[in-house]
Amino acid sequence: MDRPGETTHFGFKDVPLGDKQTLVNDVFHSVASRYDLMNDLMSGGLHRVWKDIMINALDPPRSDRPFALLDVAGGTGDISFRAAKAAGPGFHATVCDINSDMLAVGRERAAKRHLETQVDFVEGNAESLGFADRSFDAYTIAFGIRNVPRIDLALSEAYRVLRPGSRFLCLEFSTVEMPGLDKIYDLFSFKVIPPLGRMVTGDAESYQYLVESIRKFPKPNVFADMIRDAGFSRVSWQTLSGGIVALHSGWRL
Repeated sequence: MDRPGETTHFGFKDVPLGDKQTLVNDVFHSVASRYDLMNDLMSGGLHRVWKDIMINALDPPRSDRPFALLDVAGGTGDISFRAAKAAGPGFHATVCDINSDMLAVGRERAAKRHLETQVDFVEGNAESLGFADRSFDAYTIAFGIRNVPRIDLALSEAYRVLRPGSRFLCLEFSTVEMPGLDKIYDLFSFKVIPPLGRMVTGDAESYQYLVESIRKFPKPNVFADMIRDAGFSRVSWQTLSGGIVALHSGWRL
């Protein structure tokens, strides 16, 4: 339960902890229909490369051996579809997202790809997953964990639902440390992305929040410690594109 007066950040604003999830939900209700288009525009298509690197790390079996993936905050299905394409007939993904509009987009995209039997969609909260202990072979979350109000609870839940020997993978925006690139990145983030969001989706404020939330997310070494605190072993990360994003990994052993 929330403690009275407890706050967290919503972008650069401090808000009551219990209010953040509703505020985040409003953001994604607003941008769901153009979410993937905006990802292409904001990253120059690089998000596709980053996600492919994540799928290569996941390395789902290409055989008929059963393999169950839980993809959290993956409402539009992008990670699960890529994993299904790389995997064999034993693969199945469950997309879990708290936002019904994002899930609706994902279901529509799955039908167009004829992936309804390989990928299903469940509305749920990363902080309290409605799945049994030790029920998945991998857990992925891409560009979603920074929007979770209680990241420590989400990590604990990830550990709980994974089978021993399974892997946690998190792709998230990180801290640019390359001299020169950091200034260009900040200029693009704050001066270009919100107006672009207004032009494409009619909503600049949601994209203002999204770029602010990136700056509030812990640095890679701090987030790695949080993953370890949740119980994971062999925790590591690799930065991509000069530190714009990082791919974090942990194993439940």
